Amino acid sequence: MEGRGYTADAPPSLFDVLNVTVPGAPACWCDTVHLFGSGKLSLQGVLGGAVELAEVGFPVAEVTAHHWAKGVAALRDAGKELGGDLLLDNRAPKCGQVFRNPALAQTLKELGERGKAGFYQGRVAQAIVDVIGRHGGVMTLDDLSGHDSEVITPISTEYKGVHLWEPPPNSQGLAALLLLNILENFSVKGLGHNSSDYIHVLVEAVRLALTDALCYLGDPNHVTLPVQTLLHKTYSQQRARSISMNRAMEGVKPGQMTGSDTVYLCVIDSQGNACSFVNSTYMAFGTGLVPNGCGFSLQNRGANFSLHRNHLNCVAGGKRPYHTIIAALLTDSAPKPQLLAALGVMGAFMQPQGHIQVLLNMLEFGMNPQQALDAPRVHVQYDHRADEWVINLEEGVDGKVAKELRRRGHRVNWPVTGHERSQFGRGQIITVGEWWNTSVNQAAHSTRVLWGGSDPRADGCAQGY
Repeated sequence: MEGRGYTADAPPSLFDVLNVTVPGAPACWCDTVHLFGSGKLSLQGVLGGAVELAEVGFPVAEVTAHHWAKGVAALRDAGKELGGDLLLDNRAPKCGQVFRNPALAQTLKELGERGKAGFYQGRVAQAIVDVIGRHGGVMTLDDLSGHDSEVITPISTEYKGVHLWEPPPNSQGLAALLLLNILENFSVKGLGHNSSDYIHVLVEAVRLALTDALCYLGDPNHVTLPVQTLLHKTYSQQRARSISMNRAMEGVKPGQMTGSDTVYLCVIDSQGNACSFVNSTYMAFGTGLVPNGCGFSLQNRGANFSLHRNHLNCVAGGKRPYHTIIAALLTDSAPKPQLLAALGVMGAFMQPQGHIQVLLNMLEFGMNPQQALDAPRVHVQYDHRADEWVINLEEGVDGKVAKELRRRGHRVNWPVTGHERSQFGRGQIITVGEWWNTSVNQAAHSTRVLWGGSDPRADGCAQGY
């Protein structure tokens, strides 16, 4: 990177070819079916529905069309001659238009027939290396063929009798757990849902959690990370003491914050098995580079590497960057934990904030899954140009709350409306039983009913099968 003139103060463009890392999703799909599948469906069978949608086409939904149009520039940039494969007549499809992707259908067929070799070796792998090489990248066929999934052990913290489980570093699941630990030091329910006190404490806790995550998070296969120290309750107590109820903190600065284009889903079957699942190209269409005849664009996850030599997240060969995507599970705290929920909220650095706001809506304020997703949210982000934190408040938050937060020294953007509300994340949740409802005698419920919720800010739905 330095040989090409890039530094921490002058990094490559977010959409530069150097930000492409080895795609991990296809290997993950294959390994998930192999390691955790029932054996009743082959990989071809699992991918069959996606192949059909790509071949026959699907009507583009409203929110998807909006984000497609916002990200279209990355596909049209000079030199990205194949970006039109993901457009209709060189334009983003509009809501209701049918989009077909026969090239992606063929890629998925090859993956189903040959497994990981159908993607990481042969035609698709060569097309990936070719398009990267044409644009000045350095990925090789060996980089692709040498990739494999890693089965990890999730990390967790306990909050009021439940355990929240998140992916470990290099994922930012750590940020969600740090945030929950800090908030545990306050009487959250007593503050009142979306009151000025509640949002003030939430915002300050988010600032602390994200700053710690951006400072200490990296690839554990390459660096030693102080995860257990950070998750210790005494550490969160220390961090919580720095929050004043009267005034916003000064001098809390994170690393770079950027955008997202992520898909989340969760499933629970009749045997009680749960899958909390998230995939992402990161920023819209990632780099906008489309391998010839493959039907997909290459992500730009490498944009989250640091170029500071001594940073835990500094770029290096074979290393994974700070990853924003996280999927969560919730269990009780019994010696043999029982599943309570599968949940996730898309949205880059909003994801840990979304996880915790939705969870608190249920645990502290007694909302059911759909109510917890419907409730107005808060999004905390860092404005690098202005060198300050910004609080985005969704429509539905009282204007008096926005005024009071400004008085305490916060920069507030209120109200956020329309499609811009997608910045607050788009979530899904399935719960086992109604454990959030304190008026119900849980012991008397021998039958566990599944409750599903789907975010109104997205095109998804909750569906039984």
